Amino acid sequence: MDPSADQYYRWLSVIAGPVFYNLIMIVTRASFNELQNSYTNLWIVLDYTADIIYCMDTFVRSRTGYLEQGLLVKDAKKLRAKYRTTSQFKYDMISMIPTDLLFLQYGFNNPEFRFNRLCKIQRLFEFFERTETRTSFPNVFRISNLVLYILIIIHWNACIFFSISKSIGFGSDTWVYPDVSHPENGRLARKYIYSLYWSTLTLTTIGETPAPVRDVEYLFVIGDFLTGVLIFASIVGNVGAMISNMNASRAEFQAKIDSIKQYMQFRKVSKDLEARVIKWFDYLWTEKKTCDEKEVLKSLPDKLKAEIAINVHLDTLKKVRIFQDCEAGLLIELVLKLQPQVFSPGDYICKKGDIGREMYIIKEGKLAVVADDGVTQFVVLSDGAYFGEISILGIKGSKAGNRRTANIRSVGYSDLFALSKDDLMEALTEYPDAKKALEEKGKAILMKDNLIDEAVANEGADPKDLDEKIVKLQGKLNVMQTKFAQLMAEFTSTQARLKQRVTQMEEKVKSIKPEDLSEVVADKDKKVQ
Repeated sequence: MDPSADQYYRWLSVIAGPVFYNLIMIVTRASFNELQNSYTNLWIVLDYTADIIYCMDTFVRSRTGYLEQGLLVKDAKKLRAKYRTTSQFKYDMISMIPTDLLFLQYGFNNPEFRFNRLCKIQRLFEFFERTETRTSFPNVFRISNLVLYILIIIHWNACIFFSISKSIGFGSDTWVYPDVSHPENGRLARKYIYSLYWSTLTLTTIGETPAPVRDVEYLFVIGDFLTGVLIFASIVGNVGAMISNMNASRAEFQAKIDSIKQYMQFRKVSKDLEARVIKWFDYLWTEKKTCDEKEVLKSLPDKLKAEIAINVHLDTLKKVRIFQDCEAGLLIELVLKLQPQVFSPGDYICKKGDIGREMYIIKEGKLAVVADDGVTQFVVLSDGAYFGEISILGIKGSKAGNRRTANIRSVGYSDLFALSKDDLMEALTEYPDAKKALEEKGKAILMKDNLIDEAVANEGADPKDLDEKIVKLQGKLNVMQTKFAQLMAEFTSTQARLKQRVTQMEEKVKSIKPEDLSEVVADKDKKVQ
């Protein structure tokens, strides 16, 4: 079983049930005998159902995979051997010891013999941890989890208080549980509620409980007070941290607004413009558009960033005509370069005659194509529409060139994706065939709308384009010359080192005397003989 799969989490939710049942009910039944005696058959069924699930969990743990060199191990022998080396294996074995056999001698009304079943509590903690990572409301879950832990501690403390009262004697002093001979005090519900009330008052350090009388009572109350202090400190610390985490994004966003306000006041920005800026920030916050995607995703590897961007933006990009049927690799490159932008009511996205440096895709909102007076509307663009895609391609022969041909204004608040010309050209450098195909599509669109001069489009290369190509070639030539010079320098250095080594070897050979050579030859002859 893969520990990161949904199947494993579902099993954790199953095993968490009997673990929680034992955690709550064993101590309760051991303290309140009436509860144990009144529902004996029910406890037998629940206890042994929990034991069966415990045995199944031991089998599951012996078949739970683990990572070795980044790969999931599935070999059954290795999994069993790995499980036996873990500390949890010992606790699982202890929890499965059949201590119920003691019931044969002492009777079934001794549920404290099953306390060894609590050794499985680690599975409950593991279930809580997995749930915290999976839930969409982690802070709410953490607070709920903290409250649950506190209630469990109060419950256990109430049961222990009642057990101490029982061992000392009900009503024997003012501290213990009152005399059960009284009809009201003899009820099971009153016994538990009174004990729970006493435990809550003590652990929350509110007090107002009878003073202890015996030494054991004093020691128990001291332990309760110390536990209560720890609980209170835990509540304050955890809740404070959770509240800080919940308000972190709001505090960061408010800091940005405050800095913008201070800047506008310092620069004496007009009140009308200041109000528009503040309204723009309010829109971002109310519509949950405050997060910076790049900042949020910066810790992820590039592959995961690309997959998230594809999942979020690819369908939007495919709506643009010139990008339909493009290579998948090019679309991925473009998706990563899309920049979200938000425009306020009345903002101009572009005006007629402006140089087109980017194209836009409408994610949400309405844009109006208006006349020069800014009032008369020709057409309204809505979600999924796009414009400016031709101007960023710089198609030769276009009558509009790279200039905008219309005034486009935001009717309300509009969310757009922008793709700049530089980003497009950077992506197309690795896809020359796609670049040619896009230019052909752009020409076809312009011809259809009668917005291209075919004579210019079909004539020879533009001198400006030739100049640009010459400049690029010169740049590449300079790079090649630099690399060639580096290679020559390395070659010269290598030659010098070789000459130096040859010279050293010649000097060593010259320094050897003839008699030394004869001795060496004689030694070799002896060895041969």
